[in-house]
Amino acid sequence: MTFPSPHAGPPAASRLPVVILGAGPAGLTVGNILRAGGVDCLVLETESREFIERRPRAGVVEEWAVRGLEERGLAGNLTARAQRHAECEFRFDGRGHRFPYGELTGRHHWFYPQPALVTDLVREYADVRGGAIAFGVRDVRLHDLDSGRPSVSYTDPDSGERRLVRCDFVAGCDGARGASRGALPARARISRYDYGIGWLALLAEAPPSSDCVLFGMHPDGFAGHMARSPGVTRYYLQCPPGDDPDDWPDERVWAALQQRLRAADRPPLTEGRLLEKRVLDMHNYVVEPMVFGRLFLAGDAAHLVAPIAAKGMNLALNDAFLLGDGLVAYLTRGEATGLDGYSEACLRRVWDYQEFSQWLSEICHGASHGDPYRAGTTLARLRRLFTSPAAAAAFAEQYLGTAAGY
Repeated sequence: MTFPSPHAGPPAASRLPVVILGAGPAGLTVGNILRAGGVDCLVLETESREFIERRPRAGVVEEWAVRGLEERGLAGNLTARAQRHAECEFRFDGRGHRFPYGELTGRHHWFYPQPALVTDLVREYADVRGGAIAFGVRDVRLHDLDSGRPSVSYTDPDSGERRLVRCDFVAGCDGARGASRGALPARARISRYDYGIGWLALLAEAPPSSDCVLFGMHPDGFAGHMARSPGVTRYYLQCPPGDDPDDWPDERVWAALQQRLRAADRPPLTEGRLLEKRVLDMHNYVVEPMVFGRLFLAGDAAHLVAPIAAKGMNLALNDAFLLGDGLVAYLTRGEATGLDGYSEACLRRVWDYQEFSQWLSEICHGASHGDPYRAGTTLARLRRLFTSPAAAAAFAEQYLGTAAGY
């Protein structure tokens, strides 16, 4: 891909070098990188600032992603407040089995809720670095993406007027249902994998019942536990896809969690009021390539990985680092290498994480299919993690995202 010379001189009110769609981790990280590099941009978000700062999402951040945020001055609150985890626990055969991946690798995970990271990023972008951002916009449309003069139009939420912003590039960070995905040409290839199961995602007003992530493998279905804060815990329960959360009263939820996460050598779960219940239909998808003319996709607009391995936010940050750095290099120095190789560089990690998610899903759900053969092979894989140093090292590398060659 070859680009003409970058836009020179100060932009007019209706023209900016970059328009970013979506104020999630990917879009806000790209915006912060651009502002730090002296590149003007505009972030357009369909929701309110209050909404994006409270939207419930998981918060597992891999160590390499934290280092990337640190290098760009975006990790101050995270490193001061986040929990560090170096172990996880698999519960099967009625017992708990600790997996000390930190001991094996010298690496760890950081647990920092995504709403907290978004709050940090939007404050840094808008309040500290003076970045332009518009919340609550409607009817966002992309134009002339295959030309050297693309543009984005939207309805201003206050005046109701249509506005048009011409730009050099559009960063599509607005998820699977955003304007970016709606603007994809017919040549886009979308690969999708459906697991055929659902997860009931739960937020409990209860202290964590363990100091690490719990994976519960049970014939009745998978259950997961993840600390969110000292007084709030995230739980997951396997359920049929499309299940109605109303069919899961609190008593049924806690009975299922206690059963599926039970271990004879561990205390029972600490129960509390359930603050959230929603069903996630478990699926993955990948859009290839991630670049269409002057539109660069990032985050969930380009790929989704089911929360089985807690990889989604990390992939979004990886995209943002590569895209933000590539845009700054091109727009300030005329260097196109980063943008030319953007899609290929992102997709190497994307597909590796997709494969790991699929592998871990078989571990988590293999015991609940009613198939004794799948249950037996699942148990063999689990036991291998605790008897084979090579298997343990391979799992730790993928779980932490530390493989060389990304």
